[in-house]
Amino acid sequence: MPETVTLVVNGVSVSMPEGSMVAAAIIKLGTATFRRSAMGEPRGPLCGMGICFECRVTIDGQAHSRSCQTVCRDGMDVRTDG
Repeated sequence: MPETVTLVVNGVSVSMPEGSMVAAAIIKLGTATFRRSAMGEPRGPLCGMGICFECRVTIDGQAHSRSCQTVCRDGMDVRTDG
């Protein structure tokens, strides 16, 4: 059985297989809007490989972190602004 890590997304704990990306944890909880554009439009992962920057969230207090490029760590605090 693969090892798991537990992180908190918008105040909700979620367990993920070790090596999973933060974007997958957010989607697992049913969140589709990761952030809002300057015009208030909902944004979420588009490319899945770190080029589009649409998946940016706040991770452990660091704003504008690309969730599709960040591996889940135990105890990580993730915040979307969707």
